[in-house]
Amino acid sequence: MVTFVQQFLNGLTIGSFYAFIALGYSLVYAIMKLINFAHGDLFALGSYVAYSFLVWASAALTAALGLWGALAVAMVVAGVSVAIAGLLMERVAYRPIYPAGRLPAVVSALGVSIFIENFIMLVWGPRYQAYRSEFVPVGYFQIGELRISILQVVILISAVILLGFLYWLIEKTTFGAAVRATAQDRATAALMGIDFRKVIRFVFTVGPALGAIAGVMVGLYYRQISFSMGWIYGLKAFVATILGGIGNIPGAMVGGILLGLLEAMFAGYVSAAWKDVIVFAVLMLILIFRPTGLLGEKVAEKV
Repeated sequence: MVTFVQQFLNGLTIGSFYAFIALGYSLVYAIMKLINFAHGDLFALGSYVAYSFLVWASAALTAALGLWGALAVAMVVAGVSVAIAGLLMERVAYRPIYPAGRLPAVVSALGVSIFIENFIMLVWGPRYQAYRSEFVPVGYFQIGELRISILQVVILISAVILLGFLYWLIEKTTFGAAVRATAQDRATAALMGIDFRKVIRFVFTVGPALGAIAGVMVGLYYRQISFSMGWIYGLKAFVATILGGIGNIPGAMVGGILLGLLEAMFAGYVSAAWKDVIVFAVLMLILIFRPTGLLGEKVAEKV
């Protein structure tokens, strides 16, 4: 029972990372019907930006704000920096080729992914970078034989708050209604006075920022990062997007959490060496039996 609860908590934590990244995929697809394959690399970029910021300013920030304050500032810096990178990516790599259709945009996304990955490798080097021990909060809660780290609790609470806020923003606000209307029918939304460019800016700001925050969390959780981490995490988050229903915001959250739970349970009870197999097995099963995902793809209703 202790093993089950421990793996369940691990799965929720890992699933939170996938959910953050999957939201970026779903937001872009919902609005533009484009798979942004560079999104995983923006996640990796956020992790490196926070790492460098902590190396540069950790002593002063920790003295002034404490460890948690320093980490919060690092996440904000990473989120803002990667949001700017996302806006720049949309302006340079995607906007000029919108009229050309989806395939050129997909090719452009792959090109941006390769560019960002190699940029990270050139700036920070090909070796793993380790989040130093002074960056990572220590301590844990002991409940019987169950041990839960303070960092894990903070990650889960932060994930609930951020994912809940995004859900409220999309589903319960006027601007969220504009985003949903644009996702369902761009032409009709434009006729109703909705500014498509503003929605695009929102998508390429919020998605990369959430991915960057996830990158910082992964760095703190595993204590090491690599320039290629965006590819594998991006791929798994893409599977989570398909699992929940591509273009479906709640579906991306549910898909990420479920995928994290499946991976953790498989690693705990079968084999950690084969845990990635379950990810792609789930993808194949979903594509065969439920191509639109568990919650279904968001499509416009014609009446």
